[in-house]
Amino acid sequence: MATVSLTGASEEDAATVFRVLRTAFPTDRSAGDVPQEQPGGPSVVWTAEFEPTQDWVPVDPIPLEGSVSATLQGDYVAVDQLREALGAAFAVDEGGTASGDQEQEVDLRLTTKR
Repeated sequence: MATVSLTGASEEDAATVFRVLRTAFPTDRSAGDVPQEQPGGPSVVWTAEFEPTQDWVPVDPIPLEGSVSATLQGDYVAVDQLREALGAAFAVDEGGTASGDQEQEVDLRLTTKR
């Protein structure tokens, strides 16, 4: 299991990223559960949990309106599989990592592939 947190993104871009991951992996969110901004609220963070599996089908590149900051947190295999799935759909720039005994956290910036 791994947690994906998205920030700095429009509601539409957050929904696009989660749709890509939902297509590839089981999640704790239903297909109808899409990100929604709260008017006048503080900075928005959208979070979902995914259960990466070895058997997933990469999606074609999908455009984003802007960039999305994504933080992946979980065991090493799960985080690597999520990063690979995101890399199939988007351009991915790694911002940094924090590693522990059994978990890692990776900060990514997602943009449209050129």
